[in-house]
Amino acid sequence: MQALVYEGPETMNMREVETPAPGADELLVAVAYSGICGSELSGFLGHNALRKPPMIFGHEFAGTIASMGADAAASGQWTVGQRVTANPLVTCGRCEKCASGRQQLCGSRKLLSAALPGSNAQYVAIPADFVLPVPDSVTLQQAAMTEPAACAIRAAELASPKPSDRVLILGMGPIGLLALQAVLQYGVRDVIAVDMNEERLAIARKLGAAHTVHPASTDTLGEVKRLTAGAGVDIAIDAVGASLTRGQCVLACTSGGRVVFTGLHEEQSSLPVNASIRSEIAMTGSFAYSDSNFRLALRWIEEGRIGLADGVVEVPLSEGAAWYKRLIASPGSLSKVLLVPGGEG
Repeated sequence: MQALVYEGPETMNMREVETPAPGADELLVAVAYSGICGSELSGFLGHNALRKPPMIFGHEFAGTIASMGADAAASGQWTVGQRVTANPLVTCGRCEKCASGRQQLCGSRKLLSAALPGSNAQYVAIPADFVLPVPDSVTLQQAAMTEPAACAIRAAELASPKPSDRVLILGMGPIGLLALQAVLQYGVRDVIAVDMNEERLAIARKLGAAHTVHPASTDTLGEVKRLTAGAGVDIAIDAVGASLTRGQCVLACTSGGRVVFTGLHEEQSSLPVNASIRSEIAMTGSFAYSDSNFRLALRWIEEGRIGLADGVVEVPLSEGAAWYKRLIASPGSLSKVLLVPGGEG
């Protein structure tokens, strides 16, 4: 099969690689769409320790079943040609974390595109237990957004918003835009969206952000204080992962506020810890999602509660490397790039 292979910092090439043979409990999925994730952009630059060359990236995907292993076939759950998406975080299912519904914290977890070959290829193999049928009313393009939607749903779950809460979200990339939609499902109506890209802020306004802030023209913290009459926000979500934005989240909160860190851009950050102590601001990380979050994401997509439409582009897998570079250099109005393997090769 043809696959887009990461071979070193800023180096990806189309290669002919062996088509994976599904194990007994696995399904082989013919990939229709494979999204580019922000964490893979840092991997492309060589800044992600989890992604070592050679590696096939891609973990946001949907497609159709091409074949199946003996045990998966014997289950009677699946048919060749069936439309599916999959939770790419393969976990053991036996440890205390998995048993308590916190699969994302499993010590044996393996992510497609990091520990396992990903979906930037014509085919990807994955255990059937992590595959979900796509509802008839959901397109495969929409289904490919299930994974990032699940990440956003987990961030919102940890934020635990109330309808009266004022929420700040820094970063209107795919996760920020999806997190905006997720907190709105809790009845929140006062969301401040921040991004350096005016086109993405326009998408945020369309999706329901009450206020938008462009840091190049407006001081973020000053504007947050103005919009909240000096009080600050109840919840701040960092969907960037930079030292600056992480610190701004803490300083933007009112006393007793909550900060959720989900962006992974920088490994280390200096934080205003004393301000957090004096104001009793709770800070938590949000990594990936539970099985429940993933299933909820697909249901919300089916119900029209969450998803991306504006700024979504489909491009041939063979042009993938150029689109990784474009997303890093100048994403413009793009909200999600979906690579399409098609019949390449």
